[in-house]
Amino acid sequence: MMKISILAAAAALMAGACSAQAANIEFWYGNTGVVEKAIQDQCSAFNAAQSEHHVTCVGQGSYEVSMQKAIAAFRANKHPVLIQFFDAGTLDLMLSDAVVPVQDVLPDVRWDNYIAGARAYYETSGGKLFAQPYNSSTLLFYTNKTELEKAGITKTPATWEEIIEAARKLKASGHACPFTTDGDTWRVLEQFSARHGLPVASKHNGYDGLGAEYVFNTTFAAKHLQNLIDWRKEGLVKLNADTKAGNFTAAFNTGECAMMENSSGSYSASAKAFEGKYELSVGMAPMYEGYERHNTFVGGASIYIMKGRDKAEVEGAKAFLDFLRRPEQQMFLTAATGYVPVTNDVMDAIAKSGEANSPKYATAAVGIESMNQPRTPDTRGIRLGFYVQFRQVFMEETQKAFAGEETMQAALDNAKKRGDELLRRFEQTYKGVKMQ
Repeated sequence: MMKISILAAAAALMAGACSAQAANIEFWYGNTGVVEKAIQDQCSAFNAAQSEHHVTCVGQGSYEVSMQKAIAAFRANKHPVLIQFFDAGTLDLMLSDAVVPVQDVLPDVRWDNYIAGARAYYETSGGKLFAQPYNSSTLLFYTNKTELEKAGITKTPATWEEIIEAARKLKASGHACPFTTDGDTWRVLEQFSARHGLPVASKHNGYDGLGAEYVFNTTFAAKHLQNLIDWRKEGLVKLNADTKAGNFTAAFNTGECAMMENSSGSYSASAKAFEGKYELSVGMAPMYEGYERHNTFVGGASIYIMKGRDKAEVEGAKAFLDFLRRPEQQMFLTAATGYVPVTNDVMDAIAKSGEANSPKYATAAVGIESMNQPRTPDTRGIRLGFYVQFRQVFMEETQKAFAGEETMQAALDNAKKRGDELLRRFEQTYKGVKMQ
């Protein structure tokens, strides 16, 4: 009898311990459309898979809005336990004192299982992971093989020189839009510089300290941006406003444009639009001849654990992060969106699934291959303050050059000057704060 009582008491204590750990947690994210649906599906799957914790996933409409709201909520002590932030906000978050490094909260996770390209962007200079990579993208090269073959192009271009040769053939055959891009900072500066092994700023893009200065106006990236202007004048390249669709992705997806540089995260929309009409190809972003290929940066976003939540909420957050890290969950996100898996074991899981050649996993191998190319101290990532604002500055200035209001070199020099002012302001804001 006493034995039964002891067992009953022990069971009651265990039950009490379990219930004490149960938590309702919030996860804020910034995506819409196909990606938002996939995130909500994962949240529902987590809630259905166990009963100990419940996650409520709250969309904020965009990465920028999510970031602003989270910081404001943190100051008011009304913040969520988990927040998704995009790549450009990394340093701001690291120095905000609003988040705790994920590696400190989950020390037993094999963080080295993350592909180097996804991990490096969110690590401290000393190699500690601050956030768990989540919806990770990188830059890829898309072609409408059907339209290329109509113009007599049977080999998919791999270099910029080959792209322009193909673009001239397409134009000669009557194609109105051979290649399209939107000139976005992430595509034409960050990803271009990374894979060509070029710095965006000194001090290894800020990893070595807050005293960095922008240098992109003096690198080969400046020549590439001038080339885009020249190719646009020649009718080989179109920007958003030049297309009938008014948007470069839509212009490619409708068949208006034959080639495009875009995020791996846009693959599913292109594949769906092409179904039954065109053949789609996707490969690594093009290089200029004579340059050794290096890794592309991880794009998309990662998940941070915010400070100031109780132990039960942190346990719930850990459980949700563990769930999202599972290979089957990463495979689901890749299949649903085109975002790239972030741990090395996922490619094995895809191979064992019997669907390795399925179009739904088309971005997985090429995205991982692109991010796992040889790296240099200048291709770890971007660790620069007020970088969200800098991206806007870069777009404002380069759009003036595309509009013919100033030369591209003048635009880049202006962007460098304005960018350096942001860096100095950030440096003053965090004066005396130790870099992570």
